[in-house]
Amino acid sequence: MKINKIMCCCGCGLGSSLIVAMNVESVLNKMGVSGIEVLHTSLSDTTPDSADLFVIGRDLESQSSDFENKILLNNIMDMEELESKLREKLG
Repeated sequence: MKINKIMCCCGCGLGSSLIVAMNVESVLNKMGVSGIEVLHTSLSDTTPDSADLFVIGRDLESQSSDFENKILLNNIMDMEELESKLREKLG
C-alpha cells in the first residue's frame, strides 16, 4: 500500500499529536522520503479512511482498534522507535 498521508493522533489533537507530526516529518526528511502529507488531530476527530497510516501513542491502543494500518508508539518522544517503525511501514 502506497502511503500518501500520515495522520498523527492523540487524545485532544493539540500537543502530543503536533509533536509526533513534527517528529514524523523530521524522520521522513532523514530517510529522504518526500511527497507524504503529515497531519495531526484527535483520535475522535478522524476516521479510518482519512489517512493511509496512523501514528498513535500506545495509551490510545484500545480506542484505535478500527484503524488497521497504524504505528503504536511506546514513547512518543523516542525518535529511534519512530524511525524503526516508519521504516518497517514504508518498506
